[in-house]
Amino acid sequence: MNLRPCVSLTASNLNWVNRYKGSIVVLGAAMLFSCSKPDPGVMGQGAPKEVPDELAYDIEVLYSDSGSIRLKLNAPQIARYSDIEKPYVEYPEGLEVEFYNAVGEVTTRMSAEYAIQYQDRGITDAQRNVVVVNEEGEMLQTEQLTWDENNKLIHTEEFVRITTETEQLTGYGLEANQTFSWYKIKKPAGVIDISEDESSN
Repeated sequence: MNLRPCVSLTASNLNWVNRYKGSIVVLGAAMLFSCSKPDPGVMGQGAPKEVPDELAYDIEVLYSDSGSIRLKLNAPQIARYSDIEKPYVEYPEGLEVEFYNAVGEVTTRMSAEYAIQYQDRGITDAQRNVVVVNEEGEMLQTEQLTWDENNKLIHTEEFVRITTETEQLTGYGLEANQTFSWYKIKKPAGVIDISEDESSN
């Protein structure tokens, strides 16, 4: 399968920089990556009705704001569906996202085994083994998380587990900012003290 350049994944108010096999391209409000367009003639009769317009592999995308990198996204594969009523981008093998502060330091990491991005709404739905870790080392684990890119928020109605240095919090539903520096569990279920009990030693 031959790879070719194509334009995809329009951004709202950020500049996108894509680094692919050592090359860097600045596109203002779009991402350029090498991709391939599936051949309908080889899809077979059992193929789903929706097939991707473009496929891209081993992608690294850097989002910049005022010349500073604010977010990096890595994905083994991206499938873009644009010729449908509600276009979306699929990450069938998952994704990893790093958030940066104004001085270029990583503040938060987010990963999932699967994700789907609705570009027109600025919404990414992360699924299966979703993990978010903030700069304090606090870790969120859940099976589904919605990332609202426009409002820089994350939320879910599913079961969540938050592990800190001293305790483990569980419950259902969560609201937080995208860097997970503040958060709220909607329906707390329990708290487990996991701090070392020095008095017992």
